[in-house]
Amino acid sequence: MSADGSILTPVVDGPSATQADAGFVLKAWGWAWPKALAIVLVLGIWQVVVWSGWRPTYVLPSPGETLQTLWGMLGTERFWSAIQTTMIRAVIGFALALVIGTAVGVLVARIRPLRLAVGSLITGLQTMPSIAWFPLAILLFGLDEQAILFVVVLGAAPSIANGVISGIDHVPPSFVRLGTVLGAKTVSLYRDIVLPAAMPAYVAGLTQGWAFAWRSLMAGELLVIIAERPSLGANLEFARQFSKAPLLLATMLVILIIGMLVDGLFSSYARSMRRKRGLEVA
Repeated sequence: MSADGSILTPVVDGPSATQADAGFVLKAWGWAWPKALAIVLVLGIWQVVVWSGWRPTYVLPSPGETLQTLWGMLGTERFWSAIQTTMIRAVIGFALALVIGTAVGVLVARIRPLRLAVGSLITGLQTMPSIAWFPLAILLFGLDEQAILFVVVLGAAPSIANGVISGIDHVPPSFVRLGTVLGAKTVSLYRDIVLPAAMPAYVAGLTQGWAFAWRSLMAGELLVIIAERPSLGANLEFARQFSKAPLLLATMLVILIIGMLVDGLFSSYARSMRRKRGLEVA
């Protein structure tokens, strides 16, 4: 209490800007150092294999030569055009697989006779190698964009559908009964209760679907090379044909990095969702 009789309110200082910056640095370091260590180990093992003379350097170049080639690729217009073409195909194919897989998953989970009819077929399609679809795709569409998208969708959609089915199967029945009591109809019940509750398994299906879509896309770009449409898969094939091992390995590194970055986005969203639901400590 002050001299004039008024009550003093204690002031609690929040974290300072310096503490916040230090916390961010520590968090970033905790995220980065395991990945940096893994990269160093891989490059070290790679260099040891090169030094062993297991293969001549024109077949298996050193990490330094490969990274130097990669650095040179970054300054070329063709490289960025190839990435643009590949990513456009990936986004379109995955978006189509997302719509188709989600719709099929909801219908199969909702309609029991449909599940008995095609439930095992979806799993069979998921296990089928993407490369096996390309003879049919080329026969149907020729050496064109549609052939690549056809295989990307077939590679990703079954995984997404299975994620939806698994998520809906694990929704507690009490959620559905509560929604029905509150007056939710079929569409609102699935939109507001069932699908949000099934979201963790759905996101897992999306992550797996992206992995299948990316693998299918790379296989497609290796087999279906379209004139005047540079892509990462086409660059791989050209590097193989002209025995340019550093270019081939550098392109493989780019494909690996892009796949890891997109998978990291899905994983970050999944962790954020688990934290909001109290399933993981922040």
